[in-house]
Amino acid sequence: VQLQASGGGLVQAGDSLRLSCVSSGRIFSADAMGWFRQAPGKEREFVAAINWSGDSTNYADSVKGRFTIFRDNAKNTLYLQINSLKPEDTAVYYCAARASRLTHHQAYAYDYWGQGTQVTVSS
Repeated sequence: VQLQASGGGLVQAGDSLRLSCVSSGRIFSADAMGWFRQAPGKEREFVAAINWSGDSTNYADSVKGRFTIFRDNAKNTLYLQINSLKPEDTAVYYCAARASRLTHHQAYAYDYWGQGTQVTVSS
């Protein structure tokens, strides 16, 4: 199983980014997916999750209204649209796959992880 995350970069506060995560080696449409992030010196934290079909999502309170998680099962790809970026959004963003159709907000519930993509927001 391979999860390849991309789309990070160095941006200014207020900018937008779209992160992508391409899955291979599994039946992508059978898995719930999630995004997590880890800032320097902090623990990995939940950002957003989406169920297998894309019709159920949940978000961390800190990103509600700014982040949107969605998926394209035909392309085996998960996305995270990030708007109105803030310096506190600076982190490595990881995508993760869960061998279940249902979402979960805890990292331990995910079975497969991507390598991460760095997002740095300058003020």
